[in-house]
Amino acid sequence: MNIQVSPSPIPNSNAVSLTSMLDRDDYLTGLLNQVTATKTEGWLQELRQSAANWVRHSIIPTTREEEWRFTDLSSLRKVQFNVEARNFASVELDILPEAANSRLIFVNGVFAPELSAVSDLPSGIVVSNLAGLSAVEQEGVQQYLAQAEGAQEVFTALNTAGITDAAVVWVKKNVVVETPIHLVFISVAGETATISQPRCLVVAESGSQVTLVEEYTNRQDAKSAEDGVYLTNAVTEIWVGENAQVSHIRVEQEGAEAFHIGKTAIAQARDSRYTSHAITLGAKLSRHNLEILQTGEQTQTTLNGLTIISGKQLSDTHSAIALNYPHGTSDQLHKCIVGDRAHAVFNGKVFVPKPAQLTNASQLNRNLLLSSKARVDTKPQLEITADNVKCAHGATVSQLEDDEIFYLQSRGIDENDARKLLINAFAAEVINQIPIPSLREILLNIVNNLKSLTNE
Repeated sequence: MNIQVSPSPIPNSNAVSLTSMLDRDDYLTGLLNQVTATKTEGWLQELRQSAANWVRHSIIPTTREEEWRFTDLSSLRKVQFNVEARNFASVELDILPEAANSRLIFVNGVFAPELSAVSDLPSGIVVSNLAGLSAVEQEGVQQYLAQAEGAQEVFTALNTAGITDAAVVWVKKNVVVETPIHLVFISVAGETATISQPRCLVVAESGSQVTLVEEYTNRQDAKSAEDGVYLTNAVTEIWVGENAQVSHIRVEQEGAEAFHIGKTAIAQARDSRYTSHAITLGAKLSRHNLEILQTGEQTQTTLNGLTIISGKQLSDTHSAIALNYPHGTSDQLHKCIVGDRAHAVFNGKVFVPKPAQLTNASQLNRNLLLSSKARVDTKPQLEITADNVKCAHGATVSQLEDDEIFYLQSRGIDENDARKLLINAFAAEVINQIPIPSLREILLNIVNNLKSLTNE
C-alpha cells in the first residue's frame, strides 16, 4: 500500500496545550492513571508509554483556546471517571440486517465476541479486534496505528495511552466488499461514572472498496434508575490507498448525561475517494474532530454531517481538510437542527497551499433554530495560497418560516405535523445520501418521532 506522510500537515488543527515541567493538570493525570492501569506488552506498550509521556505534560483545553472557545469542559472536570470492565453478554442489540454477519461489538470498550459476527465476509478482508490478529497481521498494524496526523492532540493521546484493544478493518488490494462492516461501541453506565476509549483502525489498500458503519450508543444498567454519567473518548484512523474508496457512516447517539469526545483522522492517497456521513444525536456534551489529510493528487472527499440536539445539549463539530496536492476535490455539507436551549458549534477549515493548484473545494453549513433560546456558532474557513483554484464556503442560520407552516395548514395538515414535515425535509437531504437502506429508515424514524424541540 503506497501511502506517504505529507510534508504539509494540517495547520493549527486542535493543537495540544502543554504545561510547564513544574505544572501538572491533576485531573488529566487522574484520567491517565485510570486508563493506563492495565498493562500490555511489546510494541503496543511502547506506543502507549510514548503517548502517556505526552499526556503528562498536557492540559485539558479551556475556552481560552480558540479551538475550544465555545465548548466549555468544566462540567467534565467535575466528574471522577473510572474504568469499569464487566461482562455484558446480555446487552440487547439493534442489528442492521445488511451487516447481520459482519459486525464487531465492544461494550464499555471491551470486545464482546459473543455479540460479534464476522462470518459473511469475502476473502481479502480482515475484520477483528486487535488481540485476535495473527502476529503477521499485528506487524502490519504497527505501521498505521497512532500514525495519523494529530496523534498528539490531548484526547487522542489519552486514548492511545490506554489502548489495550481496537477494532481493525483491513481490506486487501483490489478487494471490493459489498457487505457493510458495522462497528458498535456500547456504553453501559453503572452506579459510578465510567470512561471507555474505543479505537478503530481502517486500512483500505489500493483499488479496494468498503462501507463502514461506526456507531456509538448506550444501554441502561439494570441497577440505574436513569441514564448514568460516562465518558466516551473515541479515535478512528482511516488510511485510504491509491484508487481506493471508503464510505464511512458515523452515528453518535450516546445517553442524555454522557460526554463524547471523538476524533476521525483520514489519510487519502492519490486518486482515492472518501465519503463521510456523520450523524450526531446524543450526549450532554459532544465534540467531533474530523481531519482529512490529502497525501496524493486527484482525491475526492465528500463530508456530509447532521446534528440534531435539544434540551441543554452542546454539540461541537470541528473539521479540517488539508488539500496539499493538485486536482483535489472536496464537498462538505453540515446541517444542524437545534431546539430548546441547545447549542451547536461548527468550525470547518479547508487549507489549500500553493502546490494544490486546480483544487475544487466547497463548504456549506446550514442551521435550523427551532427555539428563540437555541444557539449556533458557525465559522466556515478557507485558507488559500494557491492561485488557480475554485473554492467557496458559506453558512446560513434560519428558523421555520410561518408562511411555510401556514401553507401546509391550508392543505389540511395541523401545525405540529407541518413543523415535523419541514424538519424532516431539512434532515433528509443528508440522511437520504446514506447508502444503507435500513439505517436510513432508522434515522428518518428518529427524526419523525422526535419530541417537540421548541420548548422555551
